[in-house]
Amino acid sequence: MTSDRDHTRFISDLIDRLGRLNAAEEWNGPLNPSQFAALSYLARANRFSRAPSHVADYLATTRGTASQTLKALARKELIAEFRLEEDKRSIRYDVTGDGHVLLAAQSAMSAAISALEATNAEALKDGLTTLVMKLLEQRDAKSFGLCKECSHHQSTDAGGYCNLLDVPLKPQEAEQICHEHTPTTG
Repeated sequence: MTSDRDHTRFISDLIDRLGRLNAAEEWNGPLNPSQFAALSYLARANRFSRAPSHVADYLATTRGTASQTLKALARKELIAEFRLEEDKRSIRYDVTGDGHVLLAAQSAMSAAISALEATNAEALKDGLTTLVMKLLEQRDAKSFGLCKECSHHQSTDAGGYCNLLDVPLKPQEAEQICHEHTPTTG
């Protein structure tokens, strides 16, 4: 009979192995795994969530490490740096066309996930989402969820509205990651 402790260890080992297999594939391209993760995050983050501190928080790394990663991506012309109009001290990064092309290539991990039966894929998504949320809760870290799934999001005919930031949202922003995300309850 398998104990709960055995299941926990086995699941933890599987997640670690998946991460290592995915990282090994990423080392075969023009980016290291940290650079790839930062580029992927920036491509999915909304305009309010692309500062160096947000990248650091999302990747659970230091600000210095995130800054060096972003500088490397900028040197490779995969992201572009912009000073914010409202505060010239603040920086936002946007993914360039070359960055989007690089991200469009399907990885072995993506192909394997796509090959799963729909019920298995849904169960995996739900289970991993729950696991990530529990780990973030233990660390008292931000959820970085989709705007449309945030308690501050209000749907409108024009796309949406963020009640926290008091700003209108573009339609595509509802599907993007936000650093201010607060999961809805109930």
